[in-house]
Amino acid sequence: MGDHHTWTAAPAAAEQARSVLAAAWSCAVTAEGCREEFVGAHAVAEDGRVLLHVPEDSVLSAAAVCAPRGEPSAVLEFADVAPVPVRSRIRARLWLAGWFAPEDGHLAFRPTRAVLRQPSGAVVVDLDEFAAAAPDPLAAAEARLLTHLADCHADAVERLTRLVDAGSLHGAVRVRPLAVDRHGLTLRIERARTHGDVRLPFHAPADDVAQLTERVHVLLAQASAASCPRALHRQRADGDG
Repeated sequence: MGDHHTWTAAPAAAEQARSVLAAAWSCAVTAEGCREEFVGAHAVAEDGRVLLHVPEDSVLSAAAVCAPRGEPSAVLEFADVAPVPVRSRIRARLWLAGWFAPEDGHLAFRPTRAVLRQPSGAVVVDLDEFAAAAPDPLAAAEARLLTHLADCHADAVERLTRLVDAGSLHGAVRVRPLAVDRHGLTLRIERARTHGDVRLPFHAPADDVAQLTERVHVLLAQASAASCPRALHRQRADGDG
């Protein structure tokens, strides 16, 4: 497996939730029994409030005006979509329940409950932690970084599979970069009918793209010193399933 990794931390749920908010381009809003989808219409305040700019003729705008207390309840849904084409491309979903109120030409949403669902299960995010958390420092650049890695450095991705346990590569037909955050890189291992994910932790957290480049180079150096994944190479050579 190469050199031992000393840093194994992963983002906390609150940080993951804020990262989903920071990277999401669209959101679905359910209010007053209706569901609307908005693209490029939301921003996030430092305290975690979601600021929505919606058309005046939207159901949500009407609800904000007509609600008895002026604060209609609503549920916002955000999807975390892998930037690289893979199976099961939705990596996580974030639901926020709370109240809307008009504020300076937009609608401000104050969450009263936050739920983050990932393949491992759903977790209720503490609201104080949610308000205090910041997005992962790589969240805004993740799509560009992963797309570049997949499209221009497929050889590097294959080399990284040398750090993956051979059993996890059994039956693999394709390996793609699925996610990256300050703590590590996740690979999606696709088989004929199933898939699985493997996380490669960095030796130390990366707070910017320059540090991320160094962390990935360390992983590649470790991979170069590791033995080749025979299962993956044999399958690509002879077409075994």
